[in-house]
Amino acid sequence: MLQKSKVLETLEDLPDRFSMDELFEKMYVIEKIERGLEEMSNGETISEEELDKEIDSWFK
Repeated sequence: MLQKSKVLETLEDLPDRFSMDELFEKMYVIEKIERGLEEMSNGETISEEELDKEIDSWFK
């Protein structure tokens, strides 16, 4: 979930004229990055080695 301060900061970084698509794209990317960082700090990620094993199992 985004914080209002992050939305306001993003709005300030945009040019005076922008499309809704540009705003939504930036907000989407920021939200995904923040969610990933939160998952990482909560230990909800897997290592690259574990990921490789999981991907290999898809092709067996």
